[in-house]
Amino acid sequence: MLRVTSNPEKETPPAQIVPHTNKRDTTHPASLLDVAMPSPTPPFALPARLVGHASQRFDVIVLGAGAAGLQCAGVAGQRGKRVLVLDHADKLAEKIRISGGGRCNFTNTTVSAENYLSSNPHFVRSALAQYSQWDFIKRVEHAGIAYEERDHGQLFCLDSAGDIIQLLDHTCQAAGVTRHLGCPILAVEAAPEGQRGFWVETPHGVFGAPSLVVATGGLSIPAIGATPLGYRLAEQFGLAITPLRPALVPLTFDAAEQARFGGLAGVSLDAIVSCGKAQFREQVLFTHKGLSGPAILQISSYWQAGEAISLDLMPDQPIEARLAEAARSEQQLATVLAQVWPKRFAVEWMAQQALPNLPMRQLNARQLEAVATAIRAWPLKPCGTQGYKKAEATCGGVDTAELSSKTMEARRVPGLFFIGEVVDVTGWLGGYNFQWAWSSGYVVGGRC
Repeated sequence: MLRVTSNPEKETPPAQIVPHTNKRDTTHPASLLDVAMPSPTPPFALPARLVGHASQRFDVIVLGAGAAGLQCAGVAGQRGKRVLVLDHADKLAEKIRISGGGRCNFTNTTVSAENYLSSNPHFVRSALAQYSQWDFIKRVEHAGIAYEERDHGQLFCLDSAGDIIQLLDHTCQAAGVTRHLGCPILAVEAAPEGQRGFWVETPHGVFGAPSLVVATGGLSIPAIGATPLGYRLAEQFGLAITPLRPALVPLTFDAAEQARFGGLAGVSLDAIVSCGKAQFREQVLFTHKGLSGPAILQISSYWQAGEAISLDLMPDQPIEARLAEAARSEQQLATVLAQVWPKRFAVEWMAQQALPNLPMRQLNARQLEAVATAIRAWPLKPCGTQGYKKAEATCGGVDTAELSSKTMEARRVPGLFFIGEVVDVTGWLGGYNFQWAWSSGYVVGGRC
């Protein structure tokens, strides 16, 4: 049994409750579920230590009022399930609210299993097939939410990320979902042996349901409420957790490297960044601490401590031809490179390569070849990351071997489901993690 000690000095805020109305929203694609209406909740007893406590029963309890949790609750509610959503945070879906610079990159036009990291690279296929990006896009369009497509198929709200939160919230309200926010989880335990069910103890009471959905997210961005609750619950019920680390996170240099590259802070350039077999082409940004920008955030999910990364600093550029063309000129090497790069970067990069800034005519063919080779594969060795504080996601999580890919239910614990970031599924930058939330939430909402 998991127990969490609450802070006695912090007053528990009042719960925000949406009363159960048994209404079903039939105007939204998720309502068109080809499923039977639920049967009455089978009885299951309170654990001995909770006998005498005021308790309330539901069909489904969802832990976490984020993207995956709200998606799941809305779909389950539309099936006529009595659903309760619990979250220790005071506000709904804060990660949605701050995402995409406040515009929420809610999905991508090109989504496949190749856009995800997992110990089982095929695990996501079933959920993505059951509820694709096009299903969520139709839902957004039906709600009248204006959006735009940016580079690499990324879709953003034109107005505000709040539009997506409102869409999820309205669906839950129309489906009669009950919600308690500002409600820390004190303990979770299974019904007595032989009975399917779970009891959740909170400052607002004890709640029970035959289905428990863990949608508590990962460890990224603790400032908005990230906790390890989901991982602890998985361990409590005997499920394995794969190693955890920050993902989609800036990389850092050691003190010596920071001193060497400190003058480049604020400089960005187009590059292909590689680590092992993974590579991404987008902007790289130099910071006071190391490297950031989309290409670096992407490769950080693949990078492991101690590894080097490689940068192609002139993608699609005919470097050899450019250098050969200027070979007999009086132009200095830095001037030629600055035709493509910011001049500040050209000068600093040459210094790092111990290249003299000579007129091009003074450089021989071997030297020019060395310059071209260094441009195509510039090695850098980060010393770490900026951690979960700056990470957009968490790599690792509940081992997919413990879950059914078709239902997201724990194989050895009937009625226990895990969805969203808490699972060992990490998407690329670009709306893929939200799509995993929509897809996995939909799958469980249709079955729990």
